[in-house]
Amino acid sequence: QVQLVESGGGLVQPGGSLRLSCAASGFTFSRYAMSWYRQAPGKERELVAVITSTGSTSKYADAMKGRFTIAKDNAKNTVYLQMNSLKFEDTAVYFCNAHSPYGDYWGQGTQVTVSS
Repeated sequence: QVQLVESGGGLVQPGGSLRLSCAASGFTFSRYAMSWYRQAPGKERELVAVITSTGSTSKYADAMKGRFTIAKDNAKNTVYLQMNSLKFEDTAVYFCNAHSPYGDYWGQGTQVTVSS
């Protein structure tokens, strides 16, 4: 069955870094664009970054530009989110999403907490 499993979340101090991973299985990963979303307590889920199926093109929400990098490894069926210069307001549950004309899938999320 389709699975998206996020990992790499945790507690980090402001200014620190984390790398999230999302391992995919059960579908043809190379045909899907991938996105990272996040949801903070009491807020709506928001788009963080998106990358095309080939991994050649990516886009970011304005608040993440220059700090976050999304990468897709079709050989490993994994998408990554490198997060640098983390801020208190980056605290949220981060979700990965796979989307294509063939389907739309979500992971269960991983918690990122930025705190001193």
